[in-house]
Amino acid sequence: MTDTEIHDFLQQSIEENRVMLFMKGTPDAPACGFSARTAAALGALGTPYAALDILPDPRIRQELSALSNWPTIPQLFVNGKLVGGCDIVTEMYDSGELAELLGVEQPADEEVPAAPEAEAPQAAPLGLENRLG
Repeated sequence: MTDTEIHDFLQQSIEENRVMLFMKGTPDAPACGFSARTAAALGALGTPYAALDILPDPRIRQELSALSNWPTIPQLFVNGKLVGGCDIVTEMYDSGELAELLGVEQPADEEVPAAPEAEAPQAAPLGLENRLG
């Protein structure tokens, strides 16, 4: 694939999926703690999402960062807009803002739990096929 084809595929993925997570690895097998925490936060909220592993080709990360103007991975997009990376998603999860943005209920506990540590997501991702590798 050319860089332009990769760019177009990434843009299409963002547009076609209400909740799109670009990460290192997959939700079931994250390749870094930041990606694991972000996927775990989405899973704890039970929201369906698509995920794409950026590791198979370094051009994926380059084109994604050029598209989003955000240098780090993971990157979470909701409704076509960049939400941010792990720190922002974690803070939003902790405050309840992420649940509000996604239109779901925050998990009911006496107090809002910290964003989950690296664990398998509770909600299965939509399983966007990585055709870029």
